[in-house]
Formats: sequence, structure tokens, C-alpha cells
Amino acid sequence: MTLIDDDCVMTVKFEQTAQSPRQVLGHTLFHGVPEDVVQLLLRDAAILHVQAAEVLFREGEDAVEYLYVLSGSVEVLRHTQDAQERVFQIFQPGQLLAETAMFMTHGRYPMEARARSDGVVQCLKRAGLQEAVRLWPELAKRLLTRLSDRVYARVNEVEWYSESTAAQRLADYLLRLSGGTRQSVHLPLTQRQLAVHLGVRAETLSRLLADWVSQGRIAGARRNWVLLDPEFLETLVQAARRRF
Repeated sequence: MTLIDDDCVMTVKFEQTAQSPRQVLGHTLFHGVPEDVVQLLLRDAAILHVQAAEVLFREGEDAVEYLYVLSGSVEVLRHTQDAQERVFQIFQPGQLLAETAMFMTHGRYPMEARARSDGVVQCLKRAGLQEAVRLWPELAKRLLTRLSDRVYARVNEVEWYSESTAAQRLADYLLRLSGGTRQSVHLPLTQRQLAVHLGVRAETLSRLLADWVSQGRIAGARRNWVLLDPEFLETLVQAARRRF
């Protein structure tokens, strides 16, 4: 069956179970939610099976639903003016996406969402979330906290990208993937996507990786790498990293 509504165009298989729709209540945003609010949140919710590379919603479409990832992963991205893909975030099972778009004044999705793999997502309605906020103010407080944290993170990110070097950005990215330890990391993005994400030229990224391999700092190729000298990378990053 193909689902076509204002914000989703995807081939899906509906799964009707008594428990699946309530899995979203395990998210920290909804802990302790009263039962009457639960009914609002889950009203008209749908459990959907999606395939890799399917577009869940497109930038500029009416934002009438937000998503909860049950399995697989979903990436949010924008296309740059030169037709490159800038991936902003990858959402894993147990994460919500586009819930803040439900409150934007223009009422549209600011980015595109696409399945990275076969998986299962839950579509929840904007109207239900907005009514739940009015009925249960604690939910509004949690959403404000969530949004405030994101704004702060983005402010720091803008400062980081304006003041850091290409080497510092790449080092920080690799350390975050590895948890700061000497271990193998798999890049979730292609090197071209990673270059766009880091705001550097693809040639610059390729040169940095090659230089660090020749220096014995890292080993690997393409999307699989081993951090042989995480202390070197950490030293690079510390010069530009904020304390909080």
C-alpha cells in the first residue's frame, strides 16, 4: 500500500498490534504522561514499514506529522545550491524527529527525512501533540527545554564552524564517533557527504585523511577507519572546543 498525505509519500505495510503504538511513550519526552493525554498523542497514529532510501517527508511540505523511529535509521538533510546533500542528523531507534516542526509558524518541514535502511517508524499527528501540550503543561515545559538545548547546541556549532580549521572539525567528528578511544569507526556518511557536513572541500578532506594515514595517526580507507592516535586528535580539538 502507498501512503500519500500532506507530508509523507512512501510504500508502507501497516502493522496493527496492541503494543506497538505505545512504544513511543518510552521516550523521555512522554514519561509519566496521563492516560487522557496518551489518547491524544496516539490518536490516528500509524505504524509504518519503510524501505531504504524512501523519502518520509520533503522540505517545504506541510508538517502534519512527526516520527518515532522503532527500527532502522532515518536521516534528515537538505540539498545545497550545488546539488550536494548536507546531512544534519541521523536518528536511531528510540528517537523522535520533526516534533518541533509541529509548532513552527509557517507549518512546513524545514528539512527532508529519508530512510537510511529498511525499518519501522511511527507517524504521530501534529493536532494530537498540540492538544496534548494545552492539556498537560508539563509536556510544554519539556518541549521548551528540548528546544532550548538544541538552540544552544546550534549556536555553539555555528561558532565552532566559523573558528575551527578543517583538521579540527574532522578530528572532532572522528572522536565523537569513537567515544574518544582507540577503536574502529564506520563513517555513517560518504566522504562527499562528510565534506559537506564539515563545511570543507572534498579534496581537503581526502588530503587530511591521507596525511594522517601517512603519519600513523589513523588507518583504513573509504568509510572504515581505526584511530591509532586519539591523543593527537584530541590535542587538535582542544584548542577550539568550548568548555560547555
